[in-house]
Amino acid sequence: MEQIPKSGFYYANRFALTSLEAYEGVMGKNGFNAILNLAGLSHLIENYPQDNLEREFDFADFTAIHIALEELYGLRGGRGLALHAGRKTFNDLLKNFGALAGVGDMAFTVLPLQTKLRIGLPSAAKIFSQVTDQYSTVTETDDEFLWTIHRCPICWSRKDSDKPICYISIGILQAMLTWISGGLEFRVNESKCKAMGEEVCEFIIQKAPITLTI
Repeated sequence: MEQIPKSGFYYANRFALTSLEAYEGVMGKNGFNAILNLAGLSHLIENYPQDNLEREFDFADFTAIHIALEELYGLRGGRGLALHAGRKTFNDLLKNFGALAGVGDMAFTVLPLQTKLRIGLPSAAKIFSQVTDQYSTVTETDDEFLWTIHRCPICWSRKDSDKPICYISIGILQAMLTWISGGLEFRVNESKCKAMGEEVCEFIIQKAPITLTI
């Protein structure tokens, strides 16, 4: 696999560590080691980043992992693994992180749903922007929230895809929305992706939760 030039932008070690552990959790150690070998990151085997907030895990390495995932499992198989890893990453780390830690408090849980989303989504975007070099913003329309990643660690320097590919971000957002809303599920679709030549990676979040039918 062709090596991706280093980006000079970084994930915090703790974010990278949790994501790598999430992939190992859904794929198994041997399966994920195969991904790291294919990505040219064999030095990470038994040597994950430290559990701290130093920004040291280059976006290019995170992208290489996702390219290897596509190559080994195909786009559809890689998508499922990345979605599961994204949900696990949020549940293992981000819901207990700073500005989101209060989402479980009684004062927050009794707020109207849309108020929860208006508070929780920008708070989560701020965490990414402050603790990593992944600059994220949230805007709102009548029916949707738009989560925009301006510097994406998943498709760094890629322009080779005809489909959006940032599936781990969708998984993170899905788990985030479930946590913020108190257990509901929401549709999240990536509408723009840098890997397709777009300027940003954009995710459309429907304000109305998915209606569960029995």
